[in-house]
Amino acid sequence: MSIVGNCGRRHILAGIAALGASAVLRGARAETLAENAFRIDVHHHMAPPDYIAEISRRGPVRGPLQGWTPNASIDDMDRAGVAVAILSITTPGLWFGDDEKARHLARLCNDYGAKLAGDYPSRFGLFAALPLPDVDGSLAEIEYALDVLKADGIGFYTSYGDKWLGHAAFAPIFTELNRRKAVVYTHPTINNCCRNLLPDVNEAVIEYGTDTTRTIADFVFSGAAARYPDLRLIFSHAGGTMPFLIERFVNLAKEPKLAARLPHGVLAELKRFYYDTAQSANRGAMSSLKELVAPSQIVFGTDFPYRTLEEHVDGLAHCGFTAAELQAIERDNALALLPRLRA
Repeated sequence: MSIVGNCGRRHILAGIAALGASAVLRGARAETLAENAFRIDVHHHMAPPDYIAEISRRGPVRGPLQGWTPNASIDDMDRAGVAVAILSITTPGLWFGDDEKARHLARLCNDYGAKLAGDYPSRFGLFAALPLPDVDGSLAEIEYALDVLKADGIGFYTSYGDKWLGHAAFAPIFTELNRRKAVVYTHPTINNCCRNLLPDVNEAVIEYGTDTTRTIADFVFSGAAARYPDLRLIFSHAGGTMPFLIERFVNLAKEPKLAARLPHGVLAELKRFYYDTAQSANRGAMSSLKELVAPSQIVFGTDFPYRTLEEHVDGLAHCGFTAAELQAIERDNALALLPRLRA
């Protein structure tokens, strides 16, 4: 089943030809190879031409993203036995100080991703991008992405400026997504607080995991997790440093003010979230995560094109999971979240 539906219902960006003739010609082969693959990658990035053009105006684009094509994704998926990749936009995101421009860029990116999913319905899905921190624009884009494009879910960053996802400013968005019982994918970013701290260390090395932890803490301790029980949240990179810090989370939750916001307890909220394996497919990270959550809450993610899919398949094979647990992590848990993929 196509994620796009009737193209006559929606605007398709004029520049979609940038996908290239080779992508169109590869369609039949791409669909056939899906029969021999089973894994589902929920953390897989695309780089629409309009997005690359926009961020290029603000500085150099990192090599792997600059060279991305749909065929590059398909080739890497085939090598790793991955049937479906759910596409999303990575950092630095879409908002650069102008709401209207961010709305326009979000629409272009989402149309592009939906067109790819329509061209390759058994290979690609879409977590739609939002023009946050523009709340009104984001609400409009949620309606368009889920009702018109039939996106698989909505993508967020872990923070926006000085606000993490539990902030009251985002309440209208999460209220709507909770009403829809939506799948919400989160990708880390570098918060304003923590830029340029270590001159010889790429900020993503430390800050991505740390900002993931901050937004989990904010979402839980602000009471947002309890207010939106029907959201299905995926946090990247095995939950950042949260599993390692779990004892501190549990002790903080004993404070009366915070305990009142957690009627089911902090562990109950943390255990119902989903966590992907992107850049975390190693025994240390997975051992910590699986002590906290059941294998049913872990989903396969790779961070392509920054890392290969094969690296993650090989890494997970050495993390002590049983064959049944690996089957759940690499495929079945994503199917439970995204049942349309069964088609």
